[in-house]
Amino acid sequence: MFGEDTSSKLRERWPVMLKKKIIQQCIKLLSTSELEELLLAADPPEDGTEVDVDFVKQIIEHAIVVTGWDSDLSSVLLLLHLIPPSAQGRKRPGKVSASQAEKPLVVFKKTGTNIPEHLDAIPTRAQPYVLAVGVKKNAIHQFFIILDKNAIPCRSTSSLGAFDELFKAHFVFGTSYNIMLHNMYTFIQTTVYNIDVGKVKESPCVSVRA
Repeated sequence: MFGEDTSSKLRERWPVMLKKKIIQQCIKLLSTSELEELLLAADPPEDGTEVDVDFVKQIIEHAIVVTGWDSDLSSVLLLLHLIPPSAQGRKRPGKVSASQAEKPLVVFKKTGTNIPEHLDAIPTRAQPYVLAVGVKKNAIHQFFIILDKNAIPCRSTSSLGAFDELFKAHFVFGTSYNIMLHNMYTFIQTTVYNIDVGKVKESPCVSVRA
């Protein structure tokens, strides 16, 4: 399934195609402090670049402190704003926010965290997620895939590479997607990797598919 041509699709297509489209679409969404922080982290203004004054005012008004993830992972998390998270499997689950859906995708722990203690606190049937260990969210020195109370070190040292390994882990270990992340993972599966296109139920199309 993940042959040589398929395996590198996310890392090749995300930086040059998908990332920019996702940011452009998210700029059109109803503004929230969480969304603005992700947008600023995903596409930080370069030195000497003219900055949108209204955008800066919004940051000040919402007291946004950009201490979040790096550019690539922030753009991945923006997908949770574009593609609504799935409601959990309860009779009246209510709406799931993008911030709630982030938690089963990636968890940050500071350098020096006792990993075995973290693993002991995980529910037995938790779906796989990325554990990012570093001095702060945008300065990670090691990524792990957490699965069945095991910490599997990622080969990649980049956040995009770690997310790529997380997605593939579902197929390698035969585990289902976390229900809240099902829509996002299905988008990655069909749009990036072209796996089972037309065979799986997808969320409503968004412009980044083009």
